[in-house]
Amino acid sequence: MFITLEGVDGSGKSTQAALLAEALGASAVLLREPGGTEAAERIRLLLADPETPLDPLAELLLFCAARADLVNRVIKPSLAQGKVVICDRFTDSTIAYQGVARNLGIVRVREISEVATDGLAPDLTLLLEIDPSFGLDRAESDDRFEAEGVRFQERVAEAYEDIARREPRRVIPIDGRGSPQEVHRLIMDEVESRLPA
Repeated sequence: MFITLEGVDGSGKSTQAALLAEALGASAVLLREPGGTEAAERIRLLLADPETPLDPLAELLLFCAARADLVNRVIKPSLAQGKVVICDRFTDSTIAYQGVARNLGIVRVREISEVATDGLAPDLTLLLEIDPSFGLDRAESDDRFEAEGVRFQERVAEAYEDIARREPRRVIPIDGRGSPQEVHRLIMDEVESRLPA
């Protein structure tokens, strides 16, 4: 089973991904995007650096390059071994951030992302919903996207809401305003109802 966590910056994805992986134990593989391979981690450093100017299309292609490496070298082999793969961000992030907030277009970004993933899509996406301004206040870094400010994050949140409306079976909104343990319980309810017996 392939599970992704999505949401605006500071929504608690990384914390919840780690809690979920801990709860599922040895059957779980915890990943982050971009990252998870040596090449993807190097790309992550470039993408996070607010001092390095990047054209939006170049930004999109870097994300997709990192994703292609992660999918082919880690995610697909792990799924083939029967593991539960938990990924902090995936294609929905690219649609929300680059497709909508960066104005590259949803259709264009979806097509390029489809090539990068070789058609792989999550079985379940947990969308952590919080107020974007609250998320920025508690975000732990000052990367390229957090530096864009609250209006950028609001556009990202609107894009995520649209994705959830279009794919209600896959994308499950989770109220991210509670304590980490409260949010974790909401997530476990959704995950346990979908895991094979």
